[in-house]
Amino acid sequence: MESLTQMQAFEAMVLFLDDYYERTKADEIGALLGSLQIVGDGMPADPAAWEDWMKCIQKVLSETPSLLN
Repeated sequence: MESLTQMQAFEAMVLFLDDYYERTKADEIGALLGSLQIVGDGMPADPAAWEDWMKCIQKVLSETPSLLN
């Protein structure tokens, strides 16, 4: 399997959520997607979203959670 950059993984997560939103039209997911959209500086509209994303990456890399088991 190919490795992703942090930004590619972020974009994959946004695409996953967008697909889910298209099926469900869940307001909460729509609001989340709004804050995750990449803006002119190449970062999410909500800067805290990127910080949260980076914390999740560090958690996965350091703890190897068993989300897929």
